[in-house]
Amino acid sequence: LLLGVLLWAPWQALHGAPLMELSGDQDFQLFLQKNLEFTRKIREDVAALQRVVCDTLQLCKEDELQLMRQDLDIAQAPLVQCHKRTFQAETCFSQIRAGLHIYHGSLATIRDLLPGHAGLVESLQLDMANLSSNIQQQMEDLGLATVTYPTEKQDPLPTFSSNLHHQVGGFFILANFQRFLETAYRALRHLASL
Repeated sequence: LLLGVLLWAPWQALHGAPLMELSGDQDFQLFLQKNLEFTRKIREDVAALQRVVCDTLQLCKEDELQLMRQDLDIAQAPLVQCHKRTFQAETCFSQIRAGLHIYHGSLATIRDLLPGHAGLVESLQLDMANLSSNIQQQMEDLGLATVTYPTEKQDPLPTFSSNLHHQVGGFFILANFQRFLETAYRALRHLASL
């Protein structure tokens, strides 16, 4: 259903101008292709961390953990403007950047949970910061409004009452982030296909 909405939505952007006007813009197409690859790489790294959580912590199936999820305060970044019928490039790009900012901070929980994989988490955080920067630069180039996020950590990390809650919280951070990335990827891919 979500994919159907993505594929059939009347995609409009840039202060009401049809996005089709940008479809022939080589710089915009290059931006989309480059960042589709970037998003694909980030998705693969998140999937690798999910496999580590499954293999080392035996946390593999989301449906088995739903009861514990209710006790956890795990941020879930919305991307509703990236798949609604009222799609706007400006708000979609802004939501992608805001989500990357949220998950960038949340990944510190994963680094604490999997200290042996801190290098992969830090590499992932660097890629996320670069993707956010690329989107901000493209928005500025298109004359769209942008928000600059501070580099210092402002959002408090989730606190967990037990080691098990920490582990399950890490599982859900990665699961939410993977869903977020899939939606962002589909939105960028659709823009590239126009």
